[in-house]
This record gives sequence, C-alpha cells and structure tokens, in this order.
Amino acid sequence: MAAPSVHIKRWTRREYDRIAEAGLFGPDERVELLEGEIITVTPQQSPHSACIGLIDGTLRHAFGPSYWVRIQLPLIVDPDSEPEPDLMVVPGSPRDYVHDHPRTAVIVVEVADSTVAKDRTYKTRIYARAGIPEYWIINLAERCLEVYRNPETSTQAALYRSSQRLNPSDSLAPLAAPESTVTVADLLP
Repeated sequence: MAAPSVHIKRWTRREYDRIAEAGLFGPDERVELLEGEIITVTPQQSPHSACIGLIDGTLRHAFGPSYWVRIQLPLIVDPDSEPEPDLMVVPGSPRDYVHDHPRTAVIVVEVADSTVAKDRTYKTRIYARAGIPEYWIINLAERCLEVYRNPETSTQAALYRSSQRLNPSDSLAPLAAPESTVTVADLLP
C-alpha cells in the first residue's frame, strides 16, 4: 500500500496577516513568516535581550535622528515572507510608517544564540532576495559579528557576495553610515 503523499501549505503574507488579525495566534505566541512557512520564534534569554539593547544604542548613535531603529517589528520583503528581525534601520521616523510596515531597510541585524543556522540560511536568502544592502548576525555563541553585504538578487538562489566574520576587537562602518565606526565589542553583552 502506498503511503499518502504529504502536501505542505505555503502561506502568503496576506493570509498570514489575516490569521494574525483574526487572533489565531496566542497573545504571547511569537511567530514570523519565512518563505511561506510560519516559524515560531524562540524565547529570548537574558544575553539576547541585553545584546538587543546594546545594538539599539549603538545604531541610534551611528545613524542619528534621520533614521528609525526598529526592534522586533515586521519587515515586508516579498509575498511569502514577513520576518521580524531583532533590529533594522529604516530611513525616516515612526510617523513615516503609520499606514504600512517598511519594505526595505538600510541594515538588518539578527541576534543569534540557538538560531544561527536559521539566520544563516532562511534569513540570509530572504534579506538578500529583498535587496537589503547589509545584514549582520551577532553570533553570541562564538562572540563575533558576521557581516553580509552586496546582495545578489539576479539568481534564483539569492545570496550575499561579500561576507566576513569580525571579532570583538574589530570595528567597521555601516554602509549607510560610513562616517560612523562601530566596535564589535560594543555590540556584545
């Protein structure tokens, strides 16, 4: 007897938003839509939360008042993905996004402890495909910053053409704020 075939339902961003608006996710349930799949977000440990606070302060200083640092809020990137990155920097202020979430960012940052694999695969593809010019992974387990730049979007397998790993003693300037220097140690708890 043949095993029944399994069909996986892929969700669109519109369907996902309707599910959320209907209240089908619990009030404390954190999920995000990645490539048509509804993925649960793991609970944050204290180092993860502290790291978000450190990055927030650093990015606010680096980018200044003409940019908004959004923390764990939706980013509309394509019809089947609506990630909620730990941080992203978008031009303007909160009032510029009253009617819709941003569709791009100058930089996206994910803090990874147990999520390094997801952040290097799903999220790297999603952000590269969306043309996000710079993507950082703060790798808490290895105490480093992974920097991805120059998205390649012309192929089916979206990727970043440039990647580097920086240690706590290293520093860099964000592409969209080249006059600002960020030291990796300032981002780590």
